[in-house]
Amino acid sequence: MSAPHSLARRLLVPGISTLVMLALLIGLGIWQIQRLHWKLGILDQIDRAEALPAIPLPQNPQDFTKVKIEGRLRDDLAALYGAEGRDTRDGPQMGGQLIVPLERQGQDIVLVDRGWIPAARLGQIRGPSGTITVEGYVRAADHPHMFSATDDPAKHLFYTLDPQAIGAALGLTHVAPFTLVEMGKAPDAGYPDPAKALPRPPNDHLTYAITWFGLAATLLVIFVIYAARLRRGTS
Repeated sequence: MSAPHSLARRLLVPGISTLVMLALLIGLGIWQIQRLHWKLGILDQIDRAEALPAIPLPQNPQDFTKVKIEGRLRDDLAALYGAEGRDTRDGPQMGGQLIVPLERQGQDIVLVDRGWIPAARLGQIRGPSGTITVEGYVRAADHPHMFSATDDPAKHLFYTLDPQAIGAALGLTHVAPFTLVEMGKAPDAGYPDPAKALPRPPNDHLTYAITWFGLAATLLVIFVIYAARLRRGTS
């Protein structure tokens, strides 16, 4: 058998395998580019929504809609959600999000995430009295899964932001199936420290695309080097 035929036969299986892997890697890279444009569109929508004024709470609000609600805060039923350490003026402290029910005339109670506080301050922080207006964005309910930390209803400590479960533990009925995440500036006392902006999903798709295209290029170079060495060995 001639050397060219022998070389072609020996390169057949590696060549087909390389083509299949190249197609897969390039396909993944193209998919990440498509995801990049999709994510940029979402981020643009969030930017536009953030620039708009808050609207009165609709009957069935969409997740992350900026809304405003009138009602009366029930600081006596405050709870803590999550566990997050922060550097504070008093040094590093563990804390979480202060959850306070907002009573509304003739309507469902809405749980308000008023912002981060040190865990030791739970039950010590009081919001404005009387009827107030709270502005923020709607956050859909979470549900516990296999690896969720266990809530401690007796201490008003929760690790899953499920308004129905939290409301029931606080002895509340007719609780809205979402949470209002308050937005604004922290008071002079420093707590609670509310959200400053709408949440934005991470956008790493360009990095992923470069990774997949880089792997495709590396695979091609490896095959070319392999074929060159094989050719020299058969010449």
